[in-house]
Amino acid sequence: MPKMKTKSALRKRIKVTGTGKVKRSQAFRSHLAQNKTTKQKRQSRKSELMSPSDLKRFKGMF
Repeated sequence: MPKMKTKSALRKRIKVTGTGKVKRSQAFRSHLAQNKTTKQKRQSRKSELMSPSDLKRFKGMF
């Protein structure tokens, strides 16, 4: 059985840390920023770790 290919769309959006956790960027950043509060925009600059429930769904993709 050959290896599964990595989903290239997902590869561009996540980074795997040295301990195996998955970093991802925040959603709701791309446009319509004038409707969002300053606090929302500031807090969404940082990356986050993927939640364990999402990690189960995406495990086979990378």
